[in-house]
Amino acid sequence: MMLCQYLFFLLAFSFIATANVEKTIFIAPQPLTIPTADPTLDDLGLERLSSSSPVLRTSINATFPTTESPGTDSWYFLENLNPGQRYEVRVCWLATQPTAFTLTTYTLLQVIEEPSLLSSISLYSQAYIAASQSNAVPRTSSSFHDQAPTSDSVLFLRITAAADYYSLDTMLMENVPAVAADVILDPFVFNIFPRSLIPTACYICIVGCLAVVIGWWVLRGLLWVVDYDSQHPRDDKKNK
Repeated sequence: MMLCQYLFFLLAFSFIATANVEKTIFIAPQPLTIPTADPTLDDLGLERLSSSSPVLRTSINATFPTTESPGTDSWYFLENLNPGQRYEVRVCWLATQPTAFTLTTYTLLQVIEEPSLLSSISLYSQAYIAASQSNAVPRTSSSFHDQAPTSDSVLFLRITAAADYYSLDTMLMENVPAVAADVILDPFVFNIFPRSLIPTACYICIVGCLAVVIGWWVLRGLLWVVDYDSQHPRDDKKNK
Protein backbone atom coordinates (compact mmCIF):
# COMPACT_ATOMS: atom_id res chain seq x y z
CA MET A 1 0.00 0.00 0.00
CA MET A 2 2.83 2.39 0.81
CA LEU A 3 4.39 1.81 -2.60
CA CYS A 4 1.07 2.39 -4.30
CA GLN A 5 0.72 5.68 -2.47
CA TYR A 6 4.30 6.61 -3.39
CA LEU A 7 3.57 5.86 -7.06
CA PHE A 8 0.43 7.99 -6.93
CA PHE A 9 2.27 10.99 -5.47
CA LEU A 10 5.12 10.51 -7.96
CA LEU A 11 2.71 10.69 -10.87
CA ALA A 12 0.88 13.65 -9.38
CA PHE A 13 4.00 15.71 -8.76
CA SER A 14 5.42 14.86 -12.20
CA PHE A 15 2.60 16.95 -13.68
CA ILE A 16 3.00 19.74 -11.14
CA ALA A 17 6.72 20.00 -12.00
CA THR A 18 5.84 21.21 -15.52
CA ALA A 19 4.83 24.62 -14.17
CA ASN A 20 8.02 26.20 -15.56
CA VAL A 21 7.89 24.43 -18.93
CA GLU A 22 6.23 25.64 -22.13
CA LYS A 23 6.26 23.74 -25.41
CA THR A 24 4.96 23.45 -28.93
CA ILE A 25 4.47 20.27 -30.98
CA PHE A 26 4.90 20.16 -34.75
CA ILE A 27 5.57 17.83 -37.67
CA ALA A 28 8.75 18.46 -39.64
CA PRO A 29 8.05 19.75 -43.15
CA GLN A 30 9.31 18.30 -46.39
CA PRO A 31 12.83 19.30 -47.43
CA LEU A 32 13.25 22.49 -49.43
CA THR A 33 16.15 23.73 -51.48
CA ILE A 34 17.66 26.58 -49.47
CA PRO A 35 19.10 29.30 -51.69
CA THR A 36 22.37 30.81 -50.55
CA ALA A 37 22.29 33.70 -52.96
CA ASP A 38 19.27 35.36 -51.32
CA PRO A 39 20.69 38.29 -49.31
CA THR A 40 17.60 38.43 -47.07
CA LEU A 41 18.25 34.91 -45.82
CA ASP A 42 22.02 34.73 -45.93
CA ASP A 43 24.03 34.73 -42.71
CA LEU A 44 21.27 35.53 -40.21
CA GLY A 45 23.40 34.30 -37.34
CA LEU A 46 20.50 32.66 -35.48
CA GLU A 47 21.23 30.06 -32.83
CA ARG A 48 20.40 26.61 -34.10
CA LEU A 49 18.87 23.39 -32.84
CA SER A 50 19.11 19.99 -34.54
CA SER A 51 19.06 16.29 -33.73
CA SER A 52 22.82 16.39 -33.17
CA SER A 53 22.57 19.51 -31.00
CA PRO A 54 19.13 19.35 -29.34
CA VAL A 55 19.76 21.48 -26.21
CA LEU A 56 20.53 25.17 -26.14
CA ARG A 57 21.24 26.96 -22.86
CA THR A 58 20.64 30.65 -23.37
CA SER A 59 19.19 33.88 -21.94
CA ILE A 60 15.89 35.07 -23.39
CA ASN A 61 14.94 38.74 -23.23
CA ALA A 62 11.49 39.52 -21.86
CA THR A 63 9.31 42.60 -21.44
CA PHE A 64 5.94 43.34 -19.91
CA PRO A 65 3.12 42.86 -22.42
CA THR A 66 1.38 45.93 -23.85
CA THR A 67 -1.49 46.56 -26.23
CA GLU A 68 1.05 46.93 -29.05
CA SER A 69 3.25 43.95 -28.20
CA PRO A 70 2.62 40.69 -26.30
CA GLY A 71 6.29 40.50 -25.28
CA THR A 72 9.78 40.26 -26.74
CA ASP A 73 10.45 37.97 -29.71
CA SER A 74 13.52 35.73 -29.94
CA TRP A 75 14.20 33.69 -33.05
CA TYR A 76 15.94 30.34 -33.49
CA PHE A 77 16.61 28.02 -36.41
CA LEU A 78 15.62 24.32 -36.45
CA GLU A 79 17.55 22.31 -39.02
CA ASN A 80 18.30 18.75 -40.13
CA LEU A 81 14.80 17.63 -39.17
CA ASN A 82 13.38 14.28 -40.24
CA PRO A 83 10.51 15.06 -42.66
CA GLY A 84 7.15 13.86 -41.40
CA GLN A 85 8.40 13.17 -37.87
CA ARG A 86 6.69 14.71 -34.88
CA TYR A 87 8.81 16.93 -32.65
CA GLU A 88 8.33 19.15 -29.67
CA VAL A 89 10.33 22.18 -28.61
CA ARG A 90 10.37 22.97 -24.89
CA VAL A 91 11.48 26.02 -22.98
CA CYS A 92 12.49 25.28 -19.38
CA TRP A 93 13.19 28.12 -16.98
CA LEU A 94 13.50 28.80 -13.28
CA ALA A 95 10.29 29.25 -11.32
CA THR A 96 11.96 32.23 -9.62
CA GLN A 97 11.63 34.14 -12.92
CA PRO A 98 7.87 34.23 -13.64
CA THR A 99 7.53 34.49 -17.41
CA ALA A 100 4.85 33.64 -19.95
CA PHE A 101 6.31 32.02 -23.08
CA THR A 102 4.64 31.51 -26.44
CA LEU A 103 6.32 29.22 -28.97
CA THR A 104 5.47 29.27 -32.68
CA THR A 105 7.13 27.57 -35.64
CA TYR A 106 7.19 28.86 -39.22
CA THR A 107 8.30 27.29 -42.48
CA LEU A 108 10.79 28.97 -44.76
CA LEU A 109 8.05 29.86 -47.24
CA GLN A 110 5.90 31.44 -44.52
CA VAL A 111 8.78 33.67 -43.47
CA ILE A 112 9.56 34.70 -47.04
CA GLU A 113 5.93 35.46 -47.86
CA GLU A 114 5.19 37.39 -44.65
CA PRO A 115 7.14 40.69 -44.47
CA SER A 116 6.39 41.19 -40.77
CA LEU A 117 7.99 37.86 -39.87
CA LEU A 118 11.08 38.56 -41.97
CA SER A 119 11.35 42.02 -40.44
CA SER A 120 11.11 40.60 -36.92
CA ILE A 121 13.83 38.05 -37.70
CA SER A 122 16.07 40.73 -39.18
CA LEU A 123 15.69 43.01 -36.15
CA TYR A 124 16.44 40.18 -33.75
CA SER A 125 19.38 39.01 -35.86
CA GLN A 126 20.93 42.49 -35.91
CA ALA A 127 20.57 42.87 -32.14
CA TYR A 128 21.93 39.36 -31.50
CA ILE A 129 24.93 39.87 -33.78
CA ALA A 130 25.70 43.26 -32.21
CA ALA A 131 25.51 41.77 -28.71
CA SER A 132 27.72 38.83 -29.73
CA GLN A 133 30.35 41.13 -31.18
CA SER A 134 30.34 43.45 -28.16
CA ASN A 135 30.77 40.46 -25.84
CA ALA A 136 33.47 38.94 -28.07
CA VAL A 137 31.41 35.76 -28.41
CA PRO A 138 31.68 33.92 -31.73
CA ARG A 139 28.27 34.04 -33.30
CA THR A 140 26.55 31.11 -34.95
CA SER A 141 25.88 31.46 -38.65
CA SER A 142 22.78 29.87 -40.07
CA SER A 143 23.00 27.10 -42.63
CA PHE A 144 22.05 29.55 -45.37
CA HIS A 145 25.74 30.47 -45.59
CA ASP A 146 26.79 27.19 -47.19
CA GLN A 147 28.81 27.18 -50.39
CA ALA A 148 25.99 25.63 -52.42
CA PRO A 149 22.22 25.33 -52.15
CA THR A 150 21.19 22.53 -49.82
CA SER A 151 18.01 20.52 -49.38
CA ASP A 152 16.93 20.32 -45.77
CA SER A 153 13.84 20.19 -43.56
CA VAL A 154 14.02 23.42 -41.59
CA LEU A 155 11.79 25.65 -39.48
CA PHE A 156 12.04 29.00 -37.77
CA LEU A 157 11.12 29.08 -34.09
CA ARG A 158 9.78 32.24 -32.49
CA ILE A 159 9.74 32.46 -28.70
CA THR A 160 7.75 35.37 -27.29
CA ALA A 161 8.60 36.11 -23.66
CA ALA A 162 6.40 38.29 -21.45
CA ALA A 163 7.23 39.11 -17.83
CA ASP A 164 4.55 37.65 -15.58
CA TYR A 165 5.06 39.26 -12.17
CA TYR A 166 4.57 42.45 -10.19
CA SER A 167 7.16 43.93 -7.84
CA LEU A 168 7.47 46.99 -5.62
CA ASP A 169 11.04 47.29 -6.91
CA THR A 170 10.87 50.12 -9.47
CA MET A 171 14.09 49.09 -11.20
CA LEU A 172 12.84 45.54 -11.58
CA MET A 173 9.61 46.78 -13.14
CA GLU A 174 11.40 49.12 -15.55
CA ASN A 175 14.21 46.75 -16.54
CA VAL A 176 13.07 43.15 -16.88
CA PRO A 177 16.10 40.83 -16.49
CA ALA A 178 16.82 38.22 -19.15
CA VAL A 179 15.43 34.78 -18.36
CA ALA A 180 17.93 31.92 -18.08
CA ALA A 181 16.37 29.05 -20.01
CA ASP A 182 17.01 25.81 -21.84
CA VAL A 183 15.51 25.38 -25.30
CA ILE A 184 15.17 21.67 -26.10
CA LEU A 185 14.33 19.98 -29.40
CA ASP A 186 12.82 16.56 -28.65
CA PRO A 187 11.80 14.06 -31.38
CA PHE A 188 8.90 11.68 -30.86
CA VAL A 189 9.48 7.93 -31.04
CA PHE A 190 7.09 6.49 -33.65
CA ASN A 191 5.42 9.94 -33.55
CA ILE A 192 3.81 8.91 -30.25
CA PHE A 193 6.12 9.54 -27.30
CA PRO A 194 8.91 12.11 -26.71
CA ARG A 195 12.30 10.41 -26.71
CA SER A 196 13.55 12.22 -23.59
CA LEU A 197 10.65 10.86 -21.51
CA ILE A 198 11.40 7.20 -22.27
CA PRO A 199 13.65 6.73 -19.18
CA THR A 200 10.98 8.32 -16.97
CA ALA A 201 8.29 6.11 -18.48
CA CYS A 202 10.44 2.99 -17.94
CA TYR A 203 11.09 4.02 -14.33
CA ILE A 204 7.37 4.51 -13.66
CA CYS A 205 6.55 1.14 -15.28
CA ILE A 206 9.17 -0.65 -13.16
CA VAL A 207 7.94 1.01 -9.95
CA GLY A 208 4.34 0.22 -10.91
CA CYS A 209 5.15 -3.46 -11.57
CA LEU A 210 7.02 -3.75 -8.28
CA ALA A 211 4.09 -2.11 -6.48
CA VAL A 212 1.67 -4.64 -8.02
CA VAL A 213 3.88 -7.62 -7.16
CA ILE A 214 4.55 -6.50 -3.57
CA GLY A 215 0.91 -5.52 -3.11
CA TRP A 216 -0.23 -8.95 -4.30
CA TRP A 217 2.30 -10.62 -1.97
CA VAL A 218 1.05 -8.57 1.01
CA LEU A 219 -2.56 -9.36 0.08
CA ARG A 220 -1.84 -13.09 -0.01
CA GLY A 221 -0.22 -12.82 3.42
CA LEU A 222 -3.27 -11.08 4.83
CA LEU A 223 -5.60 -13.65 3.29
CA TRP A 224 -3.51 -16.42 4.84
CA VAL A 225 -3.76 -14.76 8.28
CA VAL A 226 -7.54 -14.39 7.93
CA ASP A 227 -7.92 -17.99 6.77
CA TYR A 228 -5.75 -19.25 9.65
CA ASP A 229 -7.79 -17.32 12.23
CA SER A 230 -11.00 -18.71 10.79
CA GLN A 231 -9.72 -22.28 11.14
CA HIS A 232 -8.28 -21.75 14.66
CA PRO A 233 -10.80 -19.61 16.49
CA ARG A 234 -9.55 -18.38 19.86
CA ASP A 235 -7.46 -21.39 20.88
CA ASP A 236 -5.99 -19.40 23.75
CA LYS A 237 -9.40 -19.03 25.42
CA LYS A 238 -9.95 -22.78 25.33
CA ASN A 239 -6.67 -23.34 27.11
CA LYS A 240 -7.81 -21.06 29.92
